Amino acid sequence: MRKALVAAIGLAAIGIAPALAADLAARTYTKAPPLPPVNNWSGFYIGGMGGYGQEDASGPGTMSGGFGGGTLGYNWQMGSLVLGVETDAAGGDISASTGIAGLATGTAKIDALGTVRGRVGYAIDQVLLYGTGGFAWADTKLSVSTLGTTISDSNVLTGWTAGAGVEVMFAPKWSVKAEYLYRSLSGQTYFANVIPGGIPTGTLNVNSGQVGVNYHF
Repeated sequence: MRKALVAAIGLAAIGIAPALAADLAARTYTKAPPLPPVNNWSGFYIGGMGGYGQEDASGPGTMSGGFGGGTLGYNWQMGSLVLGVETDAAGGDISASTGIAGLATGTAKIDALGTVRGRVGYAIDQVLLYGTGGFAWADTKLSVSTLGTTISDSNVLTGWTAGAGVEVMFAPKWSVKAEYLYRSLSGQTYFANVIPGGIPTGTLNVNSGQVGVNYHF
């Protein structure tokens, strides 16, 4: 029986082998589809942004309000490291009023503000975490109203800014970001042509949070 069984298995194998070989020859194999490319942050981008700012102070006369404008920048990516430069400018209504009812009212306002900053970030595919810092400016106006008369004076304040943010590429060429900035702007003298010696102001410090959408070229 054992010899007969071995012989039967041998004959079956001889019969199956040609069919198996033909089947293997008929099969075709295709390469697996390539993996999607890892996101790359290099290149120019342009976008819009808006946010809210508040003077780093307390009590009457503390300025606060919103702003909105545009952004232009460029990134260089080297592995996971992303270096960049960015500039933004916005119109604003960051203001405060105080005074003596019926006698005099003073209003301070930031009409426009902007920055020119460097960025250093770490990319995790479509997510970019970054720190940022550089030059900041703000166009400010101080107004005083009394006895039906209003006088105003404007100055551009300059200083520095620093902060951090996160940016996410949510579609090809499109990203959304959120960031925090601290701005420290040097003081100026107002109404020097009206009041001898003018009215000097101290450093203006502003905390701001902003969000934006960018298009990458």
